[in-house]
Amino acid sequence: MTAHAEAAAHGHDHHGPPVANRSSRVDAPTLGMLLFIGSEAMLFGSFFAAYFFVRVVNPDAPSHWPPPPFHFPVFVAGVNTCILVTSSFTMHWALQSIKRGNRAGLKAGLVATIALGLAFLLTQAIEYAHVGFNTSDGAFASAFFGLTGLHGAHVFIGLSLLTFAAVRAFRGHYTPEHHHGVELPGIYWHFVDIMWIVVYTTVYLL
Repeated sequence: MTAHAEAAAHGHDHHGPPVANRSSRVDAPTLGMLLFIGSEAMLFGSFFAAYFFVRVVNPDAPSHWPPPPFHFPVFVAGVNTCILVTSSFTMHWALQSIKRGNRAGLKAGLVATIALGLAFLLTQAIEYAHVGFNTSDGAFASAFFGLTGLHGAHVFIGLSLLTFAAVRAFRGHYTPEHHHGVELPGIYWHFVDIMWIVVYTTVYLL
């Protein structure tokens, strides 16, 4: 008896291509987001490599970093770190709210996360305006703006995803059973937050 005949005999006649193989632990959309984040982490890795190379070849490092006469606004960056870390908690609040069927909590959490993300970008723009150097001031400045600017671009992308999620939330598109539109941007947002902690520690503190 052929495989097709056996399937028909057991009531499992299937037309078309075979069903795609799936992981029992991670669904396809989440796995796709995790793989995308892995590629983004490698992109950040290349920028970190360039930044550390500039530090290694700089004659003033490690005793004097950044090289004179430059200085970093460590306090402002620390405040920005607190803002972004707080946004991870509001994002978690939004996701847990929709899992419990709390639409009001979902909306409030998304709006708060977006507001904190915008505050982060605004603070970073103010920092750039007053930092006292720009990309034309040597390899050090280029590495600094390249790394922090790359992260700022990811924050902007995350805010765009969260804005789409918020619009859908206010239209009543999510349920406790179907909330991938909130969960996937949330995963990306947590990645952006973790990446900033690494950037802040590497650039401003070390």
